[in-house]
Amino acid sequence: MISTANSTANDQSSSSASLRGCCCWLCLLFSFLGLLILAIVLIVLLAIKPKKPQFDLQQVSVQYVGITANTSPTAAPSSASVSLNIRMDFTAENDNKVGIKYGESRFTVMYRGIPLGRGTVPGFYQPAHSVRRLETVVAVDRVNLLQADAADLVRDASLNDRVELRVLGDVGAKIRILGFTSPGVQVSVDCAIVISPRKQSLTYKQCGFDGLSV
Repeated sequence: MISTANSTANDQSSSSASLRGCCCWLCLLFSFLGLLILAIVLIVLLAIKPKKPQFDLQQVSVQYVGITANTSPTAAPSSASVSLNIRMDFTAENDNKVGIKYGESRFTVMYRGIPLGRGTVPGFYQPAHSVRRLETVVAVDRVNLLQADAADLVRDASLNDRVELRVLGDVGAKIRILGFTSPGVQVSVDCAIVISPRKQSLTYKQCGFDGLSV
């Protein structure tokens, strides 16, 4: 009976050791495979030399702009309301040998640092070596400006026929390689646009772009 018990205990100890050995081998195998996949991805990245995406504001169409001043005949405007409807056309250009996955992008239209409205471009996937046109509409419905900003806006619109706005936005993009997604790249869009209220049209546009790895 004692011999049988000792044999059972030895069998259980041997099975436990074998199980631990298998687990260790599996851990080593998965670690090796993970490092191998990482090395392959790094080699591919070095081979294709990915470039940051090009995101450009191509055209701004003024569909409506209206400015209403609330003032007395002898005083400067105490407030002014802005109504605006513009369409912005962007182009996304991918010069890489691999595809790019974009997240949702948001663009804010501002007057002298004051946000007036926001436009959104949904996320999308862009194949390699392709150009894609995107569109968003910013609708501003009677946004109120007070005192100094209202006076500046009314003066710019009535006397100069020139209202300068700023378009700010961040575009998030990731490169897809062999089914894996690279770390994100953030492209900042900063555009100055000038609108003529009388002509209901765009008279000037200048954009700057800055890519930052995150």
